[in-house]
Formats: sequence, C-alpha cells, structure tokens
Amino acid sequence: MRKKRILSLALASVTALGLLSGCGGGSGGGLLSGVQASDGGKVLNIYVWNEEFQGKFNENYPQVERLSDDKSIAYLKDGTEVHWIVNPTQDGVYQQKLDEALLKQGRAAADDRIDMFLVEADYALKYVDPEVNVALPISQLGITDADIANQYRYTLEAMTGSDGEIRGLSYQATPGMLVYRRSIAKAVLGTDDPETVGAAVADWDKFYETAEQMKAAGYYMYSGRADTARVYSNNVSAPWVKNDKTVVVDPNMMNWVDRSMEDIESGISHNVPGQWNDEWNKDMGPDSKVFCFFLPAWGLDVCIAPNVKDTDAAQDWAVCPSPQSFFWGGTWLVAANGTDNASQVRDIMLTMTADRDLLRTLAMNYGEMSNDQPLMEELAQSPDFGIELLGGQNYIGVLSDVAATVDLSNISSYDQGCVEEFQNTFGDYFNGVISLDKAKDNFEMAITERYPWLVGGGVLWP
Repeated sequence: MRKKRILSLALASVTALGLLSGCGGGSGGGLLSGVQASDGGKVLNIYVWNEEFQGKFNENYPQVERLSDDKSIAYLKDGTEVHWIVNPTQDGVYQQKLDEALLKQGRAAADDRIDMFLVEADYALKYVDPEVNVALPISQLGITDADIANQYRYTLEAMTGSDGEIRGLSYQATPGMLVYRRSIAKAVLGTDDPETVGAAVADWDKFYETAEQMKAAGYYMYSGRADTARVYSNNVSAPWVKNDKTVVVDPNMMNWVDRSMEDIESGISHNVPGQWNDEWNKDMGPDSKVFCFFLPAWGLDVCIAPNVKDTDAAQDWAVCPSPQSFFWGGTWLVAANGTDNASQVRDIMLTMTADRDLLRTLAMNYGEMSNDQPLMEELAQSPDFGIELLGGQNYIGVLSDVAATVDLSNISSYDQGCVEEFQNTFGDYFNGVISLDKAKDNFEMAITERYPWLVGGGVLWP
C-alpha cells in the first residue's frame, strides 16, 4: 500500500489519497483496477515534459500525415489525432499534472484518457510498480522479447516492475561523456585531439591538474556545480530513501558539496547556479570561456547545438570520456492503462524504439545514442560516422563502452525530488549566504514538505 500512497501523496490531495488507499493490491488491483485497454479512439493523448520527443515523432514516425499550424496536434494517416500535453519537469510539475490525470483515467471519456506518457529514470519506478497499475505491461500490447532483443539491458531493467513485467521502452541510451571546446583545448593544451584531451581528464586528479592550467590561461574548467552533480549522484553507494521512510544523504553528495565550494572559491568553476537558464546557455555560446560540459549524447542536439547555431562555434566541439562514468536521463514511452488506442500505442512504441532504420536516423541526424546495442557497436567502429557539431568525430565510439555498464541499482522513485531539493537548498551556501549547517536544515525542511510521509524517518547525514 505504501507504493500506491507515493503516487497519491505526490498530489498533496486528500481526495487523491482516498482514491488510492482504498485500492486492492496486486497486479489486478491498483489505481486503475477494472479499466481495460481498447482500440478505436479518435484522439491519442500523450503526456510529455518538453517538445524533444514530440519533434522526433513528428519528423520521423511514418504514419504522420500533417501537423496543425502550432504543431500541437499530429494527424495520422488513419485520421487519428495525436494531442501533446506538455508540462515542465522542474519542481515536479510534470509528475503532478500526470498524476492528476491518471487519477481521473477510470472515469474519463475515452478520447480524454491518457494513451501514452513519458517518464525519466529519476522517477520511473513510481509508475511501473504493478500495485499502482497505471502502466500497461508491454506483453499485454503483444510486444515480445524478440522485438526488443537489441535494446540495452539497463533500459529494460529500468522499466521492469516487481512482477518481472516491462512497462516502458526507450529510443535512447544515455551514458555520459565530457564535451569540450576544441579552440580552448588548442590554446591551453596545444591540441584538440580527443585521445590527448581524454588523457588530460582521465580521472579526477588529472581533471583538476588540467583545470589549473585552464584557470592560469584565463578559462573556466566547467560552468557550474549542477554540471558535476549528476556525476556524483550517479555514483552513490545506496538509494536516496531507505525502507520507504528515511532519506539518506550519501557521502558522495557531500563530496560534491565540498568540491563544488572549493572550485567556486578557486575560480575553476564559473559558478553558474544551475542548468537550462540563460547563463548556462551563454556558457555554451561562441563567446564563452568555459572549457567543458558533462553531457549524454542527447545533450549535443538539445543543449549545445541551439547555442552555437550559425556561429563560429558550430563545429568547435569534441568529446572524450568523463573522469568518472555517469548517465543522465533517458526518455521512456509508457502505455497508459485504459488507453483506447492500444494498437496505435504499440506501433508507436515499437517503431520509435526498435525500428533500426529510424534509430539509425536518430543517431545520424540528431546526435542521439539510439537504443540498439548492435547498431551502436557497428557505428562505433565506422570510420564514416560522425556529426558536424563535433567536426566529424564519432561520439558513439566514446560512449559505447560506458552504455554497457550503466547501473541503475541505486535508483529510487525519489531521485528527481531529492536531487532537485539538495541542489536548491545548498544554493545559498554556495553563494555565501548561509552556513553549511543551515543548508542541511533547509534540505530537511524542503524534503519534508515535498515528501511528507517520510518525515518519521528523518534525514541521515554521513
């Protein structure tokens, strides 16, 4: 029952809590007990947090016939309308809106129901839990193991419930790498060669030796503390929450705090306070003095490319392995229990995540690392594969080994909230406004407000 309460309490709604807490357990119960998937719907509703997948779908899904003028609706060849419901992921808004809609799923009109929704690794477990029962097992859609045999194992494990059923598929793999500016590498290291630069950042000791060289030459090594947070949080020794009641701050998160403050005070970091903001974008722009960013493959197209388009920096980039392995994000397609477009959802999921020609297109045209391990291993060895942004460099070769080792064993349903609140509440500490102890107090308060049912277990600090 506790797992069902996680979904309902996220709404901060007494009504929602009542709806869920009365449900029966097991895969036959849960939030949408008695709701059946069907076909024949005229409207296919997809919940997303930005327009990234929407754009890839509109441009590559072969059944798309035309788009509405504002691109909010895709009209398929069979007459079905695909409607996109977009809510921002920050501060849990996307999950809140999705949860509110899922709570109405059982009594909503057929064409108002959610047919498919997207999730990230940071909170996927919340939706794939069989007791909550809001996501259809792909086996119920007729998708077999053979259909997805080429997908990276971790992308399937991330969406596997306690009953062993897979409830979501991804079109991408998201291991991380170091994306650096060639011109700065030449100016400071004398070369932009990826192997030479990779050796200069091969571990954290070498990374900081190189950072001192960058600083001496008038450059910043990286943009801000949020850039390295993902590397540290991916390498914790245990999940954020223990026994569904206690928040545990891993020692590696405090290592991140100490290192970030040291880098701010020394001038190695540019001290940009976050990501997805104007300052961060400018640090990727043509006039920036920031050397590198920690990004997965999707960051090339989503983050770097828009900030250097039609500038001298459009091909001023290369990649090498990160000083420590990490992954960032990933988008999974989930069929909503109660969809009235089950056959179309099945086709979308299979086409967008398992069609080799389409996945090759995503890699070649979008800088994506597609979720087809044999294809990626083939491209990693291809002398003809590369993208313009990286001056023709084959980025898949850098990522291929990392993708096969991604470990999600310490992922929990609380990761997005805990990581966000940790970074937010320590912001004033990094800016010299509050003490370290006050930052810890603020985190405990913030996490209690976000997850009130965890208050009994408190927060454990290393």
